Amino acid sequence: MTTNPLDPSDHQAPGGGSVWLTGQIDLTTQLTDGGYHPSTATDPDLIPPAIAAEIITRYTWPGELVLDPDCGAGTTLVEALHHQRPALGLTRNRRWWRLARTNITAAKHAGAWSDGGVLDQPATALTHIRATGTRGTATLAITALRNPTRPDAVTDLTTTLNHTRAVLHPGGHIAVVATPTRNDRGELVDLATAILDAGRTTGLVPVHHAIALTAALHHDRVHTRATLTERRRVRAHPSGRPIALVAHRHVLIFRPAHVAVLACAARDVRDGGGPAIGAARSRRSGLRSGRLAEPITESAAA
Repeated sequence: MTTNPLDPSDHQAPGGGSVWLTGQIDLTTQLTDGGYHPSTATDPDLIPPAIAAEIITRYTWPGELVLDPDCGAGTTLVEALHHQRPALGLTRNRRWWRLARTNITAAKHAGAWSDGGVLDQPATALTHIRATGTRGTATLAITALRNPTRPDAVTDLTTTLNHTRAVLHPGGHIAVVATPTRNDRGELVDLATAILDAGRTTGLVPVHHAIALTAALHHDRVHTRATLTERRRVRAHPSGRPIALVAHRHVLIFRPAHVAVLACAARDVRDGGGPAIGAARSRRSGLRSGRLAEPITESAAA
């Protein structure tokens, strides 16, 4: 399985990764134009439809299964259906389950792909799902880091990623989306590192880190798309310090470790890597013996 080619319009970020221009249309318009139920915007960890669509079109082809193991209001599922991908979501929150079902039904009535559904089950149920035929067939899993200020938020994410691997295609990808968050002192929490650690703990290797804008970029200026509620929350922050408005989401892409190592080796062979080939073989040997000391990343962007 291969990913879609690098988009020439990508803005390369310092130190690697890229910046995605996914905020040119405000969230309210995205939800309205997408036919979402008005209550969809109340999901505090909502993945904006533009960001969900960007991930889906980069890492899947039409007809490939998209999974969201903690789907919230279901934007990832709806965007998958709109882009001719079957979709399966899970959530243990009955409110989000009902809302996700409503959004999926509306999308189907609007002419989207019909093969989509949501289960009122936690992500742990994925390891027991066999009758549905989804085991090992999901080309892409997308999930959000929900309520990241909770002490057990990263632990829950680690559990979700571990069970998600049970239904992931051997060559598939997992995308984790996180909203920048501040602590009570007004300091940004290092969510990216926490997510990377969660992925590595479950045998995943990070292959890309994108900054997906929720703000609009016009010429050399960034125009925030913050809602009135977000602006009020910033002004009322307990730290009493000036706080910047959120203008992006972190998107971290993972692959199973063995796939990333093989991709690295294949690239070295293709490029006539010479000594690099031996290094890649050494990495594979280390992986089999459990001695892989550092992550192997793909140089190609998503």
